[in-house]
Amino acid sequence: MEKLILDVQNLHTTFYTHMGNVLAVRGLSYQLEEGDVLGIVGESGSGKSVSAMSLIGLVDEPGRISAGSVVFQGTDLTKMSDVQLSDYRGKEISMIFQDPMTSLNPVYSIGNQLIEVIRRHTNMNHREAYARAIELLGLVGIPEPEIRIKNYPHQFSGGMRQRAMIAMAISCNPKILIADEPTTALDVTIQAQILELLVSLKEKLNSSIILITHDLGVVSEVCNKVIVMYGGMAMEKASVFDIFDNPQHPYTLGLLKSIPKDVTGERTRLVPIDGTPPDLLKPPTGCPFSPRCQYAMGICLREAAPLYRLSKTQEASCWLHHKGAPDVPGFVKVEEEAQ
Repeated sequence: MEKLILDVQNLHTTFYTHMGNVLAVRGLSYQLEEGDVLGIVGESGSGKSVSAMSLIGLVDEPGRISAGSVVFQGTDLTKMSDVQLSDYRGKEISMIFQDPMTSLNPVYSIGNQLIEVIRRHTNMNHREAYARAIELLGLVGIPEPEIRIKNYPHQFSGGMRQRAMIAMAISCNPKILIADEPTTALDVTIQAQILELLVSLKEKLNSSIILITHDLGVVSEVCNKVIVMYGGMAMEKASVFDIFDNPQHPYTLGLLKSIPKDVTGERTRLVPIDGTPPDLLKPPTGCPFSPRCQYAMGICLREAAPLYRLSKTQEASCWLHHKGAPDVPGFVKVEEEAQ
């Protein structure tokens, strides 16, 4: 059995605004083991990024964790102050943000920004940190790192800026690397290179990765576990093989039908998911997906389904798995609810 390094239980993150309380994450639970690559997928506004930033206290006011726990190697990070958490950020858990141009400081060189992170979390002097920064830039595939270390962010291409962000994130060999849409706005070739780089670095550093994305194609390439989120909640949790071969939530099924497939070479029409995501200021009483679900029943509108354990590697929150539900081809009925 792999070593458990992160245990998230019943996580709730709420934004307390003048318009009302935005329930961005509602009762999310999962575990991350050493060597895992966990993909968290869903539409924009499903709570993916907020759930990831909640792990290390990066949710800005008026947002905050309102319930739940985030236990990292036996320590509950939700009980820590911001000062205490700063010792974990970058050193134990690092994050690659969605847009490197807004994450990198334009008035400091790439080298200065790397050196600052290294010296903050290690005992290296400036000379040692400078050498380490050059080593890291070379590790992530930036050519002539001893020259490029003096460049500023605007002198890097989009792909190179993302590589610099990855170098910064891995500078202290973190146990967990959170990648928030790391290939957004990059062309297809560069996307493939970045994903390949992340996987190779995981093997070299023996780290685990949480990959936030809306792209199921990316998930199929690099992840071994998947959480499908919608309306701030987990709709399905499964191995990557279960998600693609045997989806057990109507939302997961809808996501799979809405992505292009080029298997036979024939032109096929995409199947969109009708409707819009829920308003998390006033989320639905029942299943958040019920207004858009073709299989919705009366109970779906009144009460969210529990997570049903379908196998050792798959759970889904859908009433179709209840023994009294109507028969729907492909959906499994079970007795057991996940604990």
